[in-house]
Formats: sequence, structure tokens, C-alpha cells
Amino acid sequence: MNIESEQKSKVSKNAEISDEVLIARFQDGDNYAFDLLVKRYTDPLLNFVYRFLGERTEAEDIVQETFLRLFKNKHYYKEIAKFSTWIYTIASNLAKTELRKRKRRNLFSISNYMSTEKDYDIPDQESDPEGEANSVVTDQIIQKAINKLSPKFKQVIVLRDIQGFSYEEIAEIVKIPLGTVKSRVNRARLKLQDD
Repeated sequence: MNIESEQKSKVSKNAEISDEVLIARFQDGDNYAFDLLVKRYTDPLLNFVYRFLGERTEAEDIVQETFLRLFKNKHYYKEIAKFSTWIYTIASNLAKTELRKRKRRNLFSISNYMSTEKDYDIPDQESDPEGEANSVVTDQIIQKAINKLSPKFKQVIVLRDIQGFSYEEIAEIVKIPLGTVKSRVNRARLKLQDD
């Protein structure tokens, strides 16, 4: 078996390991398991927090703080809930705190109006400049509409329609009843349709 085959085999095996097994290994002192969790969750968390806050640099800071808290508080995770629910709860709480800070600061930032936004989705391997341009424009329109939503609607619509979480998982992350989650998602969708 050559080196390239060994590396592909190792990557494949790492992809098969559940999040819960990785966090258990990390809790037992395996820092490589932490690295795998970071690789697995960086892009999805960046996408979520960016959609929630609408600002890339702040989203990157929030995700970095999320992983720092994971590192420092690894023993607080108990396999009562899925690991993804736990880490999204941390990121969500940090993002909500940032929104509250923004309200207090009430600062105007020119960077909010610059076109330096980054798409964190998995890139298409085939080049299609026209499709890419349309995708960027569509993404900007969607993000602009999402930014108009209040935080309580923004949070659930991003978790449901962009991140793909179930209503039950969202209820755990946001700490609200299942019926409230469904209601907020529906109301957010209606508000987005009106824009």
C-alpha cells in the first residue's frame, strides 16, 4: 500500500467516526480528535454564523471562540444530546451575544456595505462563470432578506433552511418549545416571501 492510499484510507476512516466518539476521545486527551472536529465543523459553523450576523469577520471570530470554548470546556459535553446540537448551541449563544453588543454600540461599519462576502459552501468543481455570478447575486439577495429579519426569526430560518437541522434539534439549540420553532420558521418564511 503506497502513502497516498494510506492517507485516503485514513481520511475515509476519520469520516466514518461519529462526532460523539471524537468528543469522547478528545475528553480522554486525544487532541487529534479535536482537530478532526474542528475540520468537520469549521465551514458549517462559519456558514451558520455568517448567515446569522451577516458579517464575515465577526463570524470567523465567533467560530474561533466556539472552538476555544469547546477546547476549554470539553468535559461539559455529555452524550445526552447530539454533539452537533451542543456545538451549534455554543455558536448560537455567542452570535446572539454579538447581536446584543451591536445594539449597544450601534456603530456604522462601512465593511457591511462592501462586497467582500465569502461563500462557505462547498465549491463546484466545474467552472461556470455565468452560474457563479448568478449564484453570488442570488446569495446576496437572500442574505439581504435574512438580515432584515429579527434575530429570533433569523436564527431559526438559518438553522432550518440553510443548515438543515430538524425542528427538534433547533428546539434544543435555541431552547424553545417545538411548536414555537415551527411557528417562527413559518413566520420567517412568510416575511422572506414578502421581501
